[in-house]
Amino acid sequence: MDTIGVVGAGSWGTALAVTLAGKGHEVKIWDVDDGHLRELIENKENKRYLPGVPFNEKLTPTGTLEETLEGVGVAIFSAPAQRFRSALLNAMPFLRENMVVVNVAKGIEQKTLKRMSEIASELIPGFSYAVLSGPSHAEEVGRFMPTTVAVASADVKVAEYVQDVFMTDRFRVYTNHDVAGVEFGGSLKNIIALGAGISDGMGYGDNAKAAMMTRGIAEMARLGVKLGADRRTFSGLTGIGDLIVTCTSMHSRNRRCGVMIGEGASPEEAVKRVGMVVEGMFTTEAAYELAEEAGVEMPITESIYGVVNGKTLARDAVDSLMGRNRKHESE
Repeated sequence: MDTIGVVGAGSWGTALAVTLAGKGHEVKIWDVDDGHLRELIENKENKRYLPGVPFNEKLTPTGTLEETLEGVGVAIFSAPAQRFRSALLNAMPFLRENMVVVNVAKGIEQKTLKRMSEIASELIPGFSYAVLSGPSHAEEVGRFMPTTVAVASADVKVAEYVQDVFMTDRFRVYTNHDVAGVEFGGSLKNIIALGAGISDGMGYGDNAKAAMMTRGIAEMARLGVKLGADRRTFSGLTGIGDLIVTCTSMHSRNRRCGVMIGEGASPEEAVKRVGMVVEGMFTTEAAYELAEEAGVEMPITESIYGVVNGKTLARDAVDSLMGRNRKHESE
């Protein structure tokens, strides 16, 4: 068993901490929000983001980031993607090169347009890095419901080590070599989930959502492959698997946000009502800019970008997508 530090006590970080503590690891968890951290220490439960999932004796909320990372073999970063850089910068004085850094955030950094592994390579070159991703709602993982994910690292031994750390009889982990594909899949599917939610909120049916998901995975793969990912990854857990769960479940913040926009709420109002970070709102802008730079056609992403930025009405975006020129499906 290992000693593990978790940086970021949102729903996902907490669910992973509970899973690892349930396996028998010694787990420490910390959050930058002092008020939230005090609640964790007092309640031994994340009542704000993952209520009804109590901590066992192996899971300890800690008062400082230094204490959280002291003596750990695995440092898990579960801060939202737009805060990953700052979380890593704050943690750097307490990281050691024999640690394995595992990122579980899904997103692309705005302005720099970097994936999380690229940020880690910039800030902590030479460290062992892995990304854990896949179809995995925190609400289910925290309650030990069967879940399957993938872990990717440039070093196969690091991926296999993380696989061993996380694997339980209810949390199955596959390894993957394709860090770029895993990160792109986990990030870009949030854009399509926003679109699926908008479609549902407007009252369109299963046909429309199936089309959104199918053509969505096609354009996700187009961008990913152009930027170095393996096309096969988009057919796996971190591609189509994560897309299915995020587009179809009300556990999905991105889908819920999209539903409210489709029902007539402004994007700002919808995000506020969700009450947690909606990564797709940030990733849409980053992916739109990446696609322009790379010369990749992403009509769904472009349409959702217009909606979330208030430039296009949702109904007009649907009309635009449905009225595009005829094409062969494999184009």
